[in-house]
Amino acid sequence: MLIRVYVTPNAKQRRVVRVSEDYLEVWVDEIAVGGRSNKRLVEILAEHFKVSKSRIIIVRGTKSRDKIVQVILEHTPGLPSRG
Repeated sequence: MLIRVYVTPNAKQRRVVRVSEDYLEVWVDEIAVGGRSNKRLVEILAEHFKVSKSRIIIVRGTKSRDKIVQVILEHTPGLPSRG
């Protein structure tokens, strides 16, 4: 599943708001230096969607607040299963 994400780094607390079916606004409690807010974004989204961090991939926008993120919710045919 591909979703659009608008990120607000250096927020006082983390928060995820679903704006529409494929668009989220995420407040990240980490600064945007050295990829720290992207790493925290992956952690927050993994917790939100109840999947492992390895199933969250930032496809586009690693240096932007507007991002495209892929969330792998279930086993995809053609990929080896883990576990």
